[in-house]
Amino acid sequence: MATPDRRAATLALAHALSAAERGLPVIPLSRTKLPALRSPHRDAAEPLLCRGECGRPGHGVHDATTDPAAVRALFAAAPWATGYGIACGRPPHHLIGIDLDTKPAKDTASDAGTTTATAAPTDATAALRHLALRHLFTIPDTVVVLTPSGGRHIWLTGPPDVVVANSAGRLAPGIDIRGTGGYLVGPGSVTTHGTYRTAPGTGHLAPAPCPGALLRLLTPPARPHSPAHHPAGGPGSGHGLVQFVLAAHEGQRNTRLFWAACRAYENGIGDSLANALTDAAVHTGLTEREARATIASAARLSACGRGCAPGGP
Repeated sequence: MATPDRRAATLALAHALSAAERGLPVIPLSRTKLPALRSPHRDAAEPLLCRGECGRPGHGVHDATTDPAAVRALFAAAPWATGYGIACGRPPHHLIGIDLDTKPAKDTASDAGTTTATAAPTDATAALRHLALRHLFTIPDTVVVLTPSGGRHIWLTGPPDVVVANSAGRLAPGIDIRGTGGYLVGPGSVTTHGTYRTAPGTGHLAPAPCPGALLRLLTPPARPHSPAHHPAGGPGSGHGLVQFVLAAHEGQRNTRLFWAACRAYENGIGDSLANALTDAAVHTGLTEREARATIASAARLSACGRGCAPGGP
């Protein structure tokens, strides 16, 4: 390993151990911001629903731990790791991450090479302000992490009996939510695009409780399940969820599939709709294995929301 990487790996472990000491479960990340350890089941013929029960590392956010010895073991198994992820939704903090993306306007070029239009800028910070004004809440003083791309991660905590799902752009364009089953890149992590840093004046703060009005936006009530029969394509048949997945573009296929599968399971039609959702996801470009693994994750999360231990993954 090159010297700069060794130094980055040493710093990543130090930052991860510091976070774990504050009760934040961590995993090692590579420079791509993905979990540094590959799944031990990657060569299995069928996707396995293992979340670490096999005892081997490589289960992504399910490996996250606050135990210093376990943290050191994870990083020893991934000496190329230059960052760390912090699992959301886990006790004691039940962390919720508000990921604000800020991108400047971009010119788009025509086939002839001339500038023809300007794409609208993404200002998630302004969008969050509008949401706060509309729904009468204020973001409290809390930990804020600055991303290399100019965005921000706002750290909040949630109640132990509330499961906040991951989402991308559901609240507003540019606002992504990191909840149960997701993770935030920890400050001090070195990635391909730069280093994540704590915003000045927030490093000494503890994550603040999520305002009630914002929490309600993050956890919309599930529609009551009705066992009544629905005709094909009618309300409750799942046709709209399948169409939602079919409309996905590259970069949002997995997110749309996960959201649709969660809604299907919340409405009691997950198992019956799984094959149709899989076919739709494959049509958009996912492999069948990827699609079924995502649907299985949604099934686990929905089951967790109905009765597993509070704050669990």
